[in-house]
Amino acid sequence: MKRIVTIQDVSCVGKCSLTVALPIISAMGVETAIIPTAVLSTHTMFKGFTFRDLTSDIEPIMEHWKKEGFKFDAIYTGYLGSFEQIELMHRLIREFRGPETKVIVDPCMADNGKLYPGFTPEFAKAMAGLCAEADIIVPNLTEASFMLGIPYVGSGYDEAYIKGLLKQLAGLGAKQVVLKGIEFKTNQESLVGVARKIGIASYNAENGRISWYFHRKMKISFHGTGDIFASVLTGALVRGLSLEKAYALAGDFVVESIKKTISHENYNTYGVDFESAFPMLVRRLASEARLAKYS
Repeated sequence: MKRIVTIQDVSCVGKCSLTVALPIISAMGVETAIIPTAVLSTHTMFKGFTFRDLTSDIEPIMEHWKKEGFKFDAIYTGYLGSFEQIELMHRLIREFRGPETKVIVDPCMADNGKLYPGFTPEFAKAMAGLCAEADIIVPNLTEASFMLGIPYVGSGYDEAYIKGLLKQLAGLGAKQVVLKGIEFKTNQESLVGVARKIGIASYNAENGRISWYFHRKMKISFHGTGDIFASVLTGALVRGLSLEKAYALAGDFVVESIKKTISHENYNTYGVDFESAFPMLVRRLASEARLAKYS
């Protein structure tokens, strides 16, 4: 069985970070090891949450794993809460990366033009340094802007702008870039009944290939969907899907999870019902496996 290690925080209530990554990657048929960076009573959408930093536990966990000789098919980092944790991830990647190990960095630190509370432009630069270690990075437009030190452009951009952004992000050092949350303005948006589209663009620094995938934009957004996207992407890559198929599956799974959520009369606003979307995820993985077998 393939094995991924993912490093991010635990929110005891609220669907994000490890409480998303662990069940999703496990459902995809991949063993999931974890290093929790902190424990929170709830995620940060709630007021008055408790927080316990676990930075001091990370190095002893790594040392024990080295003695046991554990190997990983992928290293996937999510929300990291300090400069020290970023430095520890540099070390973890150096010490546990094998010839075939994929390193995926999701620079969870910003959205909608703003850094999350507690983060600074200096932290964004440190995160850009971690992205240099990655095979694949998965930023949104806000995170991309902060890591590159350029003004955030949230709307009115064109395809040329996104292509330029992808190449600048690859310039940080990652082999491949997956950029989330792209939405081009069209004349159709004013038409009644025309669904808006939001999507993903990727760039392969080795061959210069740019690819796109757009799906329906849901009218409501939820906390944690970025973590769901990155988790599905990572699991799919380890299961052997191409990057393009992996991020298409991840985007479609997020949409399906939101649909399942809003189908409930009294749904929770703090996280999506991704559990009810698992049958779709498993079917798609099985279908891709059959296609690969006979291709």
